Amino acid sequence: MSLSESDLMRHARQIVLPEIGGTGQERLLAASVLVIGAGGLGSPLLLYLAAAGVGRIGVVDFDVVDLSNLQRQVVFSTADCGTKKVEAVRARLKELNPHVQLVPHDLRLDAGNAAGLVAGYDVIADGCDDLGTRLVVHDAAMAAGKPLVSGAVQGMDGQLTTYKAYLGAPHPCMRCLMREEPGGDTLPTCAQGGILGAAAGVVGSLQAVEVIKEILGHESLSGRMMHYDAMACDLTPMRLPRRDACRQTCVEFSPSRAR
Repeated sequence: MSLSESDLMRHARQIVLPEIGGTGQERLLAASVLVIGAGGLGSPLLLYLAAAGVGRIGVVDFDVVDLSNLQRQVVFSTADCGTKKVEAVRARLKELNPHVQLVPHDLRLDAGNAAGLVAGYDVIADGCDDLGTRLVVHDAAMAAGKPLVSGAVQGMDGQLTTYKAYLGAPHPCMRCLMREEPGGDTLPTCAQGGILGAAAGVVGSLQAVEVIKEILGHESLSGRMMHYDAMACDLTPMRLPRRDACRQTCVEFSPSRAR
């Protein structure tokens, strides 16, 4: 997909980067990303993907904008309160970059629709706030052979990794973090435990960087997890190995199923 004169003007400051260049910008323009959740993580992620010139962006969210969201969900304004989040996102991204195609998915993602949603995109980015949905997204992405950039934030801490277990060893899957299948969510919600909006902004911005790297074919975060401590202003990498006890689950996402 060739770049227009408008594209060249809009993205000149990143096209000049040797890590991107004109060829990389064309890849971004031709790429598609599915963002799960238009919340504290999804907001900066959506903004930066649109600003970077990703050609088609899908967003999955069934909620409406509430006044209590605005402290961290910076893609919205006070005037958006009461509006469907996916529609407010579409309007905001059109203002930011009218050349980006925003596809709204106004629904609750579940095991029945995840595979169909994931199939239509190159990269999946998860910023949802419950573990059950995270696992559904993860399994659908791995089965489809799609890289999953997963972020999470609670209080003043966050974490970020990329899952590509469909490639086989040594790439881990999400269950490599767990000793057993979770029985339900055990972490408090944002309303219960609180969250620093700016910390969510940091992690969501890092997610955007990792998504762009996946599109461009640069070194992946798979096999490592980044922990962000806002109070200490510390970003710590941790090795995320593929556990032997998890091997059978990982094998379910075999390379033969990857696209």
